[in-house]
Amino acid sequence: MDLGLPGDDDPRRRNVREWLAQHPNPTARQLAEAGYVVPHWSPPYGLDADPLTQLVIDEELKRAGVRRPVNPIGIGWAGPTLLYAGSEEQKERWIWPLLSGEEFWCQLFSEPGAGSDLASLTTRAERDGDHYVVNGQKVWTSYAHIARWGILLARTDPIAAKHRGISYFVCPMDAPGIEIRPLIDMTGEHAFNEVFFTDVRIPADHLVGSEHGGWELAKVTLGNERVSLSGEGALWGMGPTADDLVATVRAAGGAPDVSSRDRLVDVFVEGQILRVLRLRMVSAVLAGRAPGAEASVRKAIADAHGQHVMDVARDLAGAHGMLQGTGPVAGWGAHGAATPDNTWARGFLFAPALTVGGGTSEVQRNIVAEKVLGLPRDP
Repeated sequence: MDLGLPGDDDPRRRNVREWLAQHPNPTARQLAEAGYVVPHWSPPYGLDADPLTQLVIDEELKRAGVRRPVNPIGIGWAGPTLLYAGSEEQKERWIWPLLSGEEFWCQLFSEPGAGSDLASLTTRAERDGDHYVVNGQKVWTSYAHIARWGILLARTDPIAAKHRGISYFVCPMDAPGIEIRPLIDMTGEHAFNEVFFTDVRIPADHLVGSEHGGWELAKVTLGNERVSLSGEGALWGMGPTADDLVATVRAAGGAPDVSSRDRLVDVFVEGQILRVLRLRMVSAVLAGRAPGAEASVRKAIADAHGQHVMDVARDLAGAHGMLQGTGPVAGWGAHGAATPDNTWARGFLFAPALTVGGGTSEVQRNIVAEKVLGLPRDP
């Protein structure tokens, strides 16, 4: 793959620079309406941009210090599903404030008895006139406490086989009967929640796609989720990379022993493999085609890689790794100054979750076995 990007005289780059000159401090809504939040989407929301144009836009926004709105579940997962199966009225109502970040979204999929085996969910939605009445419980719902809307899977046919009889809804998170309880994780952060539904009434026009057809839409959402959770950083696309770890150790004088050096080489090579795999996926995924089993391949590799990066960094830090504000070279004499933030220390605690959230590594390998290798389905 030719990774060379167009130069300064390329019309695509000039167009972005001219727009930024006219909008030096663009609002989130202006970015969305210009097509720069999701340039690979079709108009009116995107620009039908090919992968190379998308990379040019990313470069120019970064150069100008312009950040896209933060709404990962809305933009990354709910949005593509609404584009795929939503009515025109649903798209008009939800997609613009979703892209601008004006309305934050969460995902109401997992349940205490239906995590990796999501199709076993038991939350019920029963039709009552022009509403569905929802009862049940969801868990591990990220940012439910600040979300305006949630994408909800509920069983609308209790008799059908478990992969059937499930429907996909947009749920207003302020609806009467919804109770949100915080789950504080070992990093001390409140991101996850339990969500309880007691006779929650959701308008029937909030059903996305056909009744009982939610499982196919869930696969669209989860496919985009697995892409979204597989960025460059070691923590689901965020945080430090293997390159950052190697650079930090190099700046501190190099690895302290042969074993540490070998481990650093291993995570560096893994990082390069993931980078090449990501570039190979650019054409298929960012061009707007539905991500397939390749997304599970990359997520399964990326999650284990993130844990490897944090394991090596924590071992290099030694006992200092138990403290906040420390990094992989904490305690290395003059090089052991505290880090300016808590990125590494948080990563040491968060890394075990990488192979669980967004579909466990076991689930990802089942998908690869069945969809890529053609092996028999797991009974």
